[in-house]
Amino acid sequence: MGLNLEYLPGQTPLDEEEIDGLMIPTIATRGELDEFEQHNIEQAVEWSLKRSFTPQRIFTEDFVREVHRKMYGEVWAWAGEFRRTEKNLGIKHWKIGPELKYLLDDAVHWVENNVYRPDEFALRFKHRIVSIHCFPNGNGRHSRLMADIIADKVFKHSVFTWGTADLAMPGEQRSNYLKAVKAADKGDIAPLLAFARS
Repeated sequence: MGLNLEYLPGQTPLDEEEIDGLMIPTIATRGELDEFEQHNIEQAVEWSLKRSFTPQRIFTEDFVREVHRKMYGEVWAWAGEFRRTEKNLGIKHWKIGPELKYLLDDAVHWVENNVYRPDEFALRFKHRIVSIHCFPNGNGRHSRLMADIIADKVFKHSVFTWGTADLAMPGEQRSNYLKAVKAADKGDIAPLLAFARS
């Protein structure tokens, strides 16, 4: 395939088999791919805002997969499918199912016992799911939409602003976002909490 992908720091490279899952054969550059993905993601955001979801539905593997499928299903054949390869980020691919189950069970416990304030809850969930890295690509954007869905549907709060920038693009806001994620990796969630509402 003639797809020319350039990766930014923090992006997950695709392997050849995953690239073969591209459903639009006319896409040849990263810019074209970004445009098609963005259009699909905007449809997924609209879908998520127009529907009501209970915590019992949100905190399931099926829902996690469905959100990814809604975000990327018009672009990638593997949308909503767990990755089968190792990446520069995330856990071993064979651990995805069990680790996601632990996270979803924890989230149900957090809801039932008011463990965290709403923003912290959503961002702790976002941070853990992106660290699992369930899918071949789109994990950061997927985790942010999951956090928005949790804020909106579980807590009736406004969705996050995420620095009011396209975090898939290079720039100061992406750099600030990645610094906040790295701080969360070390146990300090405060920078991510601040960034998400900036």
